Amino acid sequence: MEADHKKTALRMIPYGIYVLTATDGDDITAATVNWVTQTSFDPPLVVIGMKADSAAYAITKKSGSFALNILGKGQQGAAFAFFKPAQVTDGKISGEPYRNGSTGAPLLENAAAAVECNIVELVERGDHHIVVGEVVDAHVNKQPEGRADDATLWMRDLGDNVFYGG
Repeated sequence: MEADHKKTALRMIPYGIYVLTATDGDDITAATVNWVTQTSFDPPLVVIGMKADSAAYAITKKSGSFALNILGKGQQGAAFAFFKPAQVTDGKISGEPYRNGSTGAPLLENAAAAVECNIVELVERGDHHIVVGEVVDAHVNKQPEGRADDATLWMRDLGDNVFYGG
């Protein structure tokens, strides 16, 4: 396989930008993720690819639930804030205000929307593991104008030199 062709082809898959949050006791995690898709209507399921050796994956797995905070256009700063390990101080995670959702997972108050999920399956293969979550609650903080998917922050909105995948 031609390595450059593989990289280019895989980078042609469009990615939205999300912040996954989870908590297990005193441990809170928040991480920017982008390998996300809905996989079922009934029951509503989403899947997320998470770096296997990350603290975010370990806490999410242990907690059994998570929130997927959907970032909207103009929220590049929030996306970049969660590229590094989250800091919790003064009721904020990495500078972003939050509240606990029905699953206990932190919900970013400035995110456009969020879904809360219970983990129903883990697929532990490769350098990223697959987390399958059943949506048990949903929140819309900012009603989108027009198509809902046009309101989502996309990988391309982070700049010409920010890529993931390949």
